[in-house]
Amino acid sequence: MRLLAALALAALPLAVAQDDTAVLSAAVAANHSLFWNTYRPQLYHGIRPRTPHSLMTGLMWFGLNDYQGVNQVRHTCEQSDEISKYTYTAHDGRYYASEVIEDKKLNVRLDIGWWKEPSGRNWAVRVEGDAMDTTKPSRTAVIYHFGLEGLGELTLDQEDEEDGIESQVTLTGSSPQIGKFRIRVVDHPENKPIPLGPYAADFAHTAGKTAFFGLRLPTGDVWKIKDLLLRILNVNGQQIMESGPYSPESPPDPAVLFRLPNEVYAGGANVFALQKNFAGAGRAHGGKWGFDVFFEAVPDYEVDEDDEGMTYEQLSAELKMAQSTYEVRFKQTFPLPAPYNTPAHYAFAQDVTSNLIGGIGYYHGASIVDRSFRHDYDDEDDEDDGGGQEKPQLTDERELLTATPSRSFFPRGFYWDEGFHLALIGEWDNDLSLEILKDWVALIDEDGWVAREQILGDESRSKVPAEFQTQYPTYANPPTLTMAVTSFIRRLRARHSDLDVQLGLDTSLFAHGLSPSNLPSAHLDNPVLAHAYLTSIYPALRRHYLWFRRTQRGLLKPFDRRPRAREAYRWRGRTENHVLTSGLDDFPRARPPHVGELHLDLLSWVGFFARTMGEISEFLGIEEDRQEYEKHERGVLENLDDLHWSDEHNMYCDVSVDEDDESVHVCHAGYISLFPLMLGLLPPDHPNIPHVLDLIVSPQHLWSPYGVRSLSASHPLFGKDENYWRGPVWVQMNWLILKAIKERYAAAGPYAARAQGVYDKLRANVVENIFKVRAKTALRDGGSVLDGVERGAGRELTRQEYERTGYVWEQYDAHTGEGRRSHPFTGWTSLVTMIMTEKYS
Repeated sequence: MRLLAALALAALPLAVAQDDTAVLSAAVAANHSLFWNTYRPQLYHGIRPRTPHSLMTGLMWFGLNDYQGVNQVRHTCEQSDEISKYTYTAHDGRYYASEVIEDKKLNVRLDIGWWKEPSGRNWAVRVEGDAMDTTKPSRTAVIYHFGLEGLGELTLDQEDEEDGIESQVTLTGSSPQIGKFRIRVVDHPENKPIPLGPYAADFAHTAGKTAFFGLRLPTGDVWKIKDLLLRILNVNGQQIMESGPYSPESPPDPAVLFRLPNEVYAGGANVFALQKNFAGAGRAHGGKWGFDVFFEAVPDYEVDEDDEGMTYEQLSAELKMAQSTYEVRFKQTFPLPAPYNTPAHYAFAQDVTSNLIGGIGYYHGASIVDRSFRHDYDDEDDEDDGGGQEKPQLTDERELLTATPSRSFFPRGFYWDEGFHLALIGEWDNDLSLEILKDWVALIDEDGWVAREQILGDESRSKVPAEFQTQYPTYANPPTLTMAVTSFIRRLRARHSDLDVQLGLDTSLFAHGLSPSNLPSAHLDNPVLAHAYLTSIYPALRRHYLWFRRTQRGLLKPFDRRPRAREAYRWRGRTENHVLTSGLDDFPRARPPHVGELHLDLLSWVGFFARTMGEISEFLGIEEDRQEYEKHERGVLENLDDLHWSDEHNMYCDVSVDEDDESVHVCHAGYISLFPLMLGLLPPDHPNIPHVLDLIVSPQHLWSPYGVRSLSASHPLFGKDENYWRGPVWVQMNWLILKAIKERYAAAGPYAARAQGVYDKLRANVVENIFKVRAKTALRDGGSVLDGVERGAGRELTRQEYERTGYVWEQYDAHTGEGRRSHPFTGWTSLVTMIMTEKYS
């Protein structure tokens, strides 16, 4: 912990570091609050600190109802597990989380609570379980594991217990990053030994005891523990079969056959797994069961063996208080207006928001970068056949705190997703969003590039197909990160009416250290900290902005294009059927691809980037840069009309080149067509706004009862091939549309009344569809609904409360509104909370 404090101080901007020690102590306290957390979102449950090569924990479970359960070990979040529900119902991002896992296939429900004391040093996990259906057997093996990477030691105090550990399990250890520590694993008082079937007398000496196994794994391999333990379980089972009068026709109970062997590798171990077997209520002849894991930082002096540590009753009280505090804070932060102020909507909003925050992970390791390869259409010479052979190389190790789009399918950092994630995270915890943003900005290299996918380390790569692992330094992604910066500035201005007179630091908050309730807003409460933070990240953001303009520039003169400004851009990384770098993967583009293409969405993003950089530079008082950004934005606005507006189609379009090298509009009605409005670039009185609104509200094109479609329903490619961005409704794009209309086009201008009408209908459609799809999932999975069910268009829609189960999805079907693709997708789909509360900035 001493190293942690030193690192926190070293990371502070110089302007703050020169201030008084109270401020420094407060900054260290804020860092401690984000040190330990559920930073392993790729697991159903896992705790780790925000530092590389240190202690990591995780949870596994499998069924003991038959002899096949060991082949269905749950550990990493996998859609193939067909878990009926796993969701955080509360997560404050710093001190408290509550998660529910319903595994119908194994007939067990797990409730997992995590609590951390205000100092950030000590934390606890509570795991509880029981049968979901008491008419069916519910026998479960639960393995909680600990792995220490890097320097340090980890010891199991009771490693000599050959029959298993009957009482509390204690591990002690130390590492340079976290100092000395003690871990206690304590059974709940109501636990009952699991009843054993055949040959019970042979194994009575193990009843109710914790089985264990200790092994040594190299640094970087601890994440592979599932496969290793599965091998150990099967080997031990085979040895048991050979040790007595057992046969395949008459084997022992699965609870003793598939059990860790109570061994520790000679020479010491750095990984320990603890197995507990439980029976739920009903047919399994058990009941509700549980255990607690206590992590306790130990002072420099030796452990006081008389100090029994936190108790079951104390943790129960802390968890109850933390849940109550969370619910009060959530309603204060996200007050839901009618008609969304029902208990069901609040529970829904808490779920999706908590899952976004629970999806925050800490990653470190090398990524794969190829600085030589290019695709066919990246060069300005359309005769070029690409950049030859790929030469991917591993980079130096980097680290990143980031939210993730989907714990099961995309458990890593995505550049353009993260800006949307930070919009909601920043509304909940401003300073947490700044910490995440700071880590992303630190990844910007000296040229100004940052990879669009952050696949750091072998564990992250294990979830990514090989063809998508390599990143290319000429490829961009929509620059959404600056949304987090401008939202921060707006929150800051809303809190302080006159920032110019607030630049002296108010140290009253720090006189006795920051309390947990102050940490989420420390940079809002103290403008000097805000100014120092923005000053520290601005040079890298500007470098990134200039790289973006330089590397994605499109061609004008070779095709005799003569707009008013020089602003024209083309996504690099284009292939025949995809522009992955745009984020809109298979959305229709020009056919055939051509280096003379100009992409409307990219020009719009550059204008958006210029505008946000202008806000930042204005806040920092960098007038010369502000004027430069203003000039760039003005040029973008001019060229949106000069280059991309089609009078023939009454819409904004991409541009390409025909066989005579003449510029032609390439018009595919869909999200691309909306970007000038969606990013708020058009002035409220712009004459093209009615045409854009016409496209949005046309049922033949983009309007649906579930949100704005990604591609016109009249387009020949609608719903075809991959059908990724060819019709489905995406929540984050609808959020952008709603945000732009609410803040800009319904607020002023000659089209305000019409824009407001579009806004009201669209907001209702998006919210109700996501909410109802989730309720329908509850019905399908056996949940209950408290009031009537309406049937129509092949869907079941609920009007009142429902049992809280099911998922939110990556996208929604353009015909039915049903959830599609990855689930749970609690990245940008969680923006539905902001849509309900109408908090867009």
